[in-house]
Amino acid sequence: MIDLHHHLLFGVDDGSRDLATSVAMVEMAAADGVTHIVATPHANEEYPYDRQHNATLLQQIRDTLPPDVAAKIHLGLGSDFHLSFENMEDVRTGGLSYAINNGPYLLVELADHSIPQRIDEVFYAMRVSGLVPILTHPERNSTLQRSRHRLRAWMQADLLVQVTAGSLLGTFGPVAEKVGWELLRNGWAHFVSSDAHNLTRRSPKLREAYTVVGKRLGEDTAQRLFVTNPLAVFEGRPLPPQPEPIGIYEEPPKPWYDRLIERFR
Repeated sequence: MIDLHHHLLFGVDDGSRDLATSVAMVEMAAADGVTHIVATPHANEEYPYDRQHNATLLQQIRDTLPPDVAAKIHLGLGSDFHLSFENMEDVRTGGLSYAINNGPYLLVELADHSIPQRIDEVFYAMRVSGLVPILTHPERNSTLQRSRHRLRAWMQADLLVQVTAGSLLGTFGPVAEKVGWELLRNGWAHFVSSDAHNLTRRSPKLREAYTVVGKRLGEDTAQRLFVTNPLAVFEGRPLPPQPEPIGIYEEPPKPWYDRLIERFR
């Protein structure tokens, strides 16, 4: 399995606190069947992103891993990109590289309870600059939980979507669990990742979620979400052909007030 969203680097955000924890997270992931991990520290106002420093930290982790673990796991570097003004200016002016392994794919995280007003322009600007945005855990955003029409519009413009493994197992509550499974069943999700932050509640394990997805939606779906698609991103390749998503190109229902006006015309 390939984990595209993992707060592995120590001391740079709210993920791993020290080198020993980072090494233990890699060991735990490897024991669970993960073969590739992308270290994706937050890039926002609270946690400034320094690609060169992060690459140094990642190399320290590689150098400290036990030889048997180092031989079977591949570590990459990206970011958990937040839509701050400074970050967007970096993207527009060709500044720091936030993308996964310096390829075209970029993880984009929204706040849990809001959506930026000009987000459509943001996604367009990313596309123009050659980036392919991957929206992380929309099932955990309260606005998208209530209404999927915004997500539908973004996916019509080829936005990719990543669901958190813990959401499918109920870690983030029943609403996130329900919405996460809905995204998977309807073909609106392209990846499942751990979003690991520690060794306990938000651990780097994917096997349990993979098994449940395989049982509910079939082994082919589990392979696509946990292996095939994320491996293409890790290696900077286009995704293979995807199943046709359900309802993406349907017109969303009109608001109740528009329906009421039409009724009395």
